[in-house]
Amino acid sequence: MKYVTAYGIAVVIFLIVDAIWLGIVARGFYSSRMGELLLDQPRWGVAAIFYLVYVAGLVYFAISVGMAQDSIAAAALNGALFGFFCYLTYDATNLAVLKGYDPVVALVDVVWGTVLSATVAGGTLFAMRTFGLLPQTSVG
Repeated sequence: MKYVTAYGIAVVIFLIVDAIWLGIVARGFYSSRMGELLLDQPRWGVAAIFYLVYVAGLVYFAISVGMAQDSIAAAALNGALFGFFCYLTYDATNLAVLKGYDPVVALVDVVWGTVLSATVAGGTLFAMRTFGLLPQTSVG
């Protein structure tokens, strides 16, 4: 049950933080550098599948490690690594095979994926402790 709870919390954190990034902070950055590559409207179904599957990966590879080690830092570190490898795979593949894929976008996106994933993984464990969903011991 704690993994289902972690998943639910992680989905909420991920959606909020990524929506702020994509919708407010970096909106102009992406549209100015990727204009012709972007659809007028995102494919929301595909996006939903990505978010749900990606967060499941964060729970499995990062948040569960933090729970096992009773360490927010371990969750954040493993989240950062998971984000780095996933986002690098996506962006490096795009750079390798797509005409006009901007290397600056790739770099920013990899950094963002790393920070986002660390934040979600660490934040999920922090939230679970804060709301008494995990035993509170060391902050680690």
